[in-house]
Amino acid sequence: MASNDESARRALTRRGFALEYVTLGWNVVGIVVLAFAAVSARSVALAGFGLDSLIEIGASTVVIWELSGVGEERQRRALKLIGVGFTLLALYLLVQSTWVLAVGFRPRHSLLGIGWTAVTAAVMFALAAGKARTGAALDNPVLQTEGRVTLIDGLLAAAVLAGLVLNALAGLWWADPAAGYVLVHYALREVKVIFSGEH
Repeated sequence: MASNDESARRALTRRGFALEYVTLGWNVVGIVVLAFAAVSARSVALAGFGLDSLIEIGASTVVIWELSGVGEERQRRALKLIGVGFTLLALYLLVQSTWVLAVGFRPRHSLLGIGWTAVTAAVMFALAAGKARTGAALDNPVLQTEGRVTLIDGLLAAAVLAGLVLNALAGLWWADPAAGYVLVHYALREVKVIFSGEH
């Protein structure tokens, strides 16, 4: 029985690694795609989403490190690092959204940006669900918490997508920064949960 439990745990751990490596690879490619799209469209939202991909890369790296040697102290440090990532994400969204609204910056249309953010949203939601299930099965709060980082990445992709589509179809340039404030609230809530030990 113990052998079966250990075998199942190893399989779950391998799944956790696989989910993180897919997230890592997707975001590395995403930085390149988003940089090109942001420059072409002069889009602050797309450039900011590229910065978010950097935070997601950092969070995935933290989880890969933590899964390589589970221990309570290591989990605490890993959670704090993810909390720092959430804090940076919230600050970036707050500054970017406020700046875009204040200056009335109007980006060009970006079909590449629309296509990439649409696919990214779907991929990130699927990865977030997988991490939540795997983290719960392993009783691993670090993987579960990073799953919420991935969920925020998906929500941000959807918000950027909505802004790009509304700008392209109706000229509503302010839609993306407005959605950013909703994500600031979500990110700060996760920071509170992590640093208060409520996870």
